[in-house]
Amino acid sequence: MKRKQILATVAMLAAGAGLAACSDGGGGGGGSDANNCTNTITKKDLPAVTMWGWYPNMQLVVDNFNKLNDEVQVCWTNVGQGGDEYDKFQTAISAGTGAPDVIMIEADRIPTFQIQGALVDIKQYGFDAVKANYSEGAWKDVSVGDAVYGVPVDGGPMGMIYRKDIFDKYKITPPKTWAEYEQAAQKVKDAGGPLFGDLGANVPAVLMALQIQKGATPFTFDPAQPKAIGVKLNDQASKDVLDYWGGLAKKGLVGTQNQFTPEYISGVINGDYATYISAAWAPGYLTGAGVGKGQDTGKFAVAPLPQWDPANPVQVNWGGSAFSVTKQAKKPELAAKVAYGLYADKESLTDGWTNQIIFPLNLTALKDPAFVDLKVAFFGGQQANKEVYVPAADAYKGVQYAPFGQYYLDAMEKQVSEIIKGSVTGSQAADRLQEDVTKYAKEQGFTVQ
Repeated sequence: MKRKQILATVAMLAAGAGLAACSDGGGGGGGSDANNCTNTITKKDLPAVTMWGWYPNMQLVVDNFNKLNDEVQVCWTNVGQGGDEYDKFQTAISAGTGAPDVIMIEADRIPTFQIQGALVDIKQYGFDAVKANYSEGAWKDVSVGDAVYGVPVDGGPMGMIYRKDIFDKYKITPPKTWAEYEQAAQKVKDAGGPLFGDLGANVPAVLMALQIQKGATPFTFDPAQPKAIGVKLNDQASKDVLDYWGGLAKKGLVGTQNQFTPEYISGVINGDYATYISAAWAPGYLTGAGVGKGQDTGKFAVAPLPQWDPANPVQVNWGGSAFSVTKQAKKPELAAKVAYGLYADKESLTDGWTNQIIFPLNLTALKDPAFVDLKVAFFGGQQANKEVYVPAADAYKGVQYAPFGQYYLDAMEKQVSEIIKGSVTGSQAADRLQEDVTKYAKEQGFTVQ
C-alpha cells in the first residue's frame, strides 16, 4: 500500500461519515467550472476560485474560509483521494484544460507536477506575509529550489509507539538509539517475548525517512537545470539502514508483515509487536482500526524516534499534504490567497486535530496550548504532542523530493521484498535500487549526476 493510499485509509477509518458527506459532490470532474460546487457559495457577488481536495472536513474548512473572506470565495469539489485525483489532474494537464485553480497534493508529488509546468510558484503572491506561520522544514517540502509550489497543511513527524505492558514485562526502557533498539529487541526475543517491530515492504517511505535520518540525500534537483538530477540511493548511509533492518529481520527480531493489513492490525492488537515506528497520524489510524478499544486499551505510549547518532539528532517525517495553485488558474493571485487561507483559521485547525487525523503544520496550532498540552486518550493520557511530535516537527528540516518519487518508492518496495526473502542483502538491494532508478531517470530524459 502506497503512502497516499495509507493516508486515504486513515481518513476513512477516522471520519467515515464526514468523508462520505464530502464525497457526494466528487468523482465527476469539477475542473474550472465555478458553477459545479459541492459547497454552497453565499457571497455570490465575489469572484470564485475552484478547488479540489479530499480532507474529511473539507466542507467545514471551505465554509469557514468563505464566511471569513470578502475578496474571494472557494468552489470546492472532491474528485477522489490521492491517486484518483492525481489521474484526473494529469488528464487536465495533458488536455490543457479542466484543472481547478487550487489543488490538494501530497508534498512528495509536487515535483512530479512542477516539472511539467503545471503548478505556479506562489512566492510572488503573498508568501512573505505567511512565511512565519510554518517551519523551515514544512516550506522545504513544498518547494523546488527557491520556488514555492504549495502551502503546507499537515505532516507526519515520526516517533516510536510502543506497548507499555511489554516494555514493563521485560524491563525495557524506550531505546534512544537504533543500537539500543536492536539490543532491546534481542533481550525480548531471548526471554521468549514477541517481535520487537516490523519491516514492512509496503511502507518504503519509512525506510527512506530513516536513511535520510542517517544522512542520506536520495535526490538533488535544481529547477534551473530541470533535466538534470542527482540520484544517490546506494551511499553508505542508505546501505547501512537497509542492512540494519535486513539484519533485524534475519535474526527474527522484527516481523516482515505488510502493514495496514488486517493481519498486521490484529498483531498490533494482540501484542505481537512491541513497537510501531510511524508518524503522528498513526494513533488516529490505529484507533479507527480498532486498536486501543479492547483488551489493549491504555497499553500504548510513544517515545521520540531512536537516533543513529545521539550527538547529532535528526528528525524525519512521513506524510503530508499542501494546497497548490495550478497553471490553469485564471487569476493566480486570488488562487494563492485561497491556498494560503485554507486551513489557516483557528476553527478549521482545531477541528482538524480534534476530529480528524491531521497533524497541523500551521504554527498557530503547533503553539496552541490546547494542542501542545493535549492528553492523548490513545496513549493513556500521555502528552504525546508536547513530548514527541511537536519537538519532532519543529526540528524537521525538510526533504528534496524527486519528480518521479512514486517510481522510486515502488522500486524500493521491490528491493525490500527481496531483502525479506533473503535473496539480497541490504547493501545489494541499495545497489540494485540505484541501478533501477538511474535507468528509469535516463529513460525519462534526465541526465543523472
